[in-house]
Amino acid sequence: MEFHEYMQEYRNQLEKGHIQEAYRGLMGYIRDLRTHFKNKYPEYSVSSIYQGYMDMTYFSFSPESLKHRKLKVAIVFIHETFRFEVWLAGSNKKVQNEYWKLFKEDDWDKYHIPPTIKGIDSIVEHVLVEDPDFSDLDDLTEQIEIGTLKFIDDVEDFLFTVNNS
Repeated sequence: MEFHEYMQEYRNQLEKGHIQEAYRGLMGYIRDLRTHFKNKYPEYSVSSIYQGYMDMTYFSFSPESLKHRKLKVAIVFIHETFRFEVWLAGSNKKVQNEYWKLFKEDDWDKYHIPPTIKGIDSIVEHVLVEDPDFSDLDDLTEQIEIGTLKFIDDVEDFLFTVNNS
């Protein structure tokens, strides 16, 4: 399709009104999810929400142990695959490259390590919820929370082991 055809389809979808309601609902849920993490874990650093361009929406949720290494954990909704993921990311490309090499060279296989970081923001990735059930938001929040905390624990354990070997 050409650009003008995409725009016509976009207009048609907007006229139906469903996309706006779904998007508002999703952003509201992610705001509530962020608030849940911020209130329940005040010792963690929680960023503002990056809404994205209907590609990804995320916020970071990072313990001091990772923050002092200039690392952050991002809770990410990928629009295209319609799933929640958790990523380990660096505060800049230099940090990202340094830690990506550390995980890659150790052949850590607990989670997915991208084959390259060129054009990618993550160092380590994990799918939290493959097909989210938005009809039970409390359960969805619990799945995301449990998976995120386990991911953080595993990353912290890896970094502790590497630094003490």
